[in-house]
Amino acid sequence: MSPIKTYAKGGILQVTLDRPKANAIDLATSKIMGEVFSKFRDDPTLHVAIITAAGQKFFCPGWDLKAAADGDAVDGDYGVGGFGGLQELRDLNKPVIAAVNGICCGGGLEWALSADIIIAAEHASFALPEIRSGTVADAASVKVPKRIPYHIAMELLLTGRWFNVDEAKTWGLVNHSYPSNQLMDKAWEMARLLASGPPLVYAAIKEIVRDAENSKFQDTMNRITQRQLASIDTLYASEDQLEGAKAFSEKRDPVWKGK
Repeated sequence: MSPIKTYAKGGILQVTLDRPKANAIDLATSKIMGEVFSKFRDDPTLHVAIITAAGQKFFCPGWDLKAAADGDAVDGDYGVGGFGGLQELRDLNKPVIAAVNGICCGGGLEWALSADIIIAAEHASFALPEIRSGTVADAASVKVPKRIPYHIAMELLLTGRWFNVDEAKTWGLVNHSYPSNQLMDKAWEMARLLASGPPLVYAAIKEIVRDAENSKFQDTMNRITQRQLASIDTLYASEDQLEGAKAFSEKRDPVWKGK
C-alpha cells in the first residue's frame, strides 16, 4: 500500500501522507512524493495542490529515525524535489496549500514551509527539534530566519522548543487556524478560489518571488521588464493577458485558458 494518497477534482490535487504510525518520511516515501509533485507540476489540467496527512494526531514529524537506524542515510537520495518532494523541486509555478492537521515538526515543518499558504488545525503544534538528536534542521535554517524575526527564528532553531498554532500565526508561519473538523473544507475552499484564478499570473508571481529571493530589487525588475523570466515572457504574450483587459473593460468575469 502506497504511503501517498492522491485525489484530484476541478484542477485541484490533494496529496495525503499516510504512513502509520506518525507519518514520518523515509527515503522510499520521499521518492514517491517527488514523483507525485513533479507530475503535478507538469500536468496542465492541475492548478493547485493541497498537502496534508492522515489522522488527527500527526501531520509529519519529518525524517524517519527508525528507518535511519536501519540504514537509510540522512544524506541519501531523496528523489526529485529533495526531502518530501517539494522543497527543491525546480520550476514549481503552481500554488500549494499545506493543511496541517496535528504535530508538525522537524522535516515535517520544513515540508509545510515548502507550501505557499499554510493553514492548521487549532490543536496543531510545531517544533524544530533536530538539535536534540544531534543534527541540523538544514532547510529550516535557511528558510525560517528569512520569514520571521531573526531572534525568534534562532530561538526555535537553537532550543528546539515546541510552539502552538497561535504563536505560529503570530510570527506569520501559519496563515489561518480552524477547528480540526473544518480544516479540509477550508483547504478546499482556498484551493477552489485559487483554481479559479489566472494560472499564468500565478506562475509569474512564483518565478518573480524565487528570482528576487537572492537578487537586488532592480536586478529582478530589469529581468521582468526585459522579459528575461520565462513565465513573464509567456504571460505578456498570452491570450489570458488580453482576456484580463477585455473582461475588465466589459465588466465581466474573465475566462482563463492558461495560454
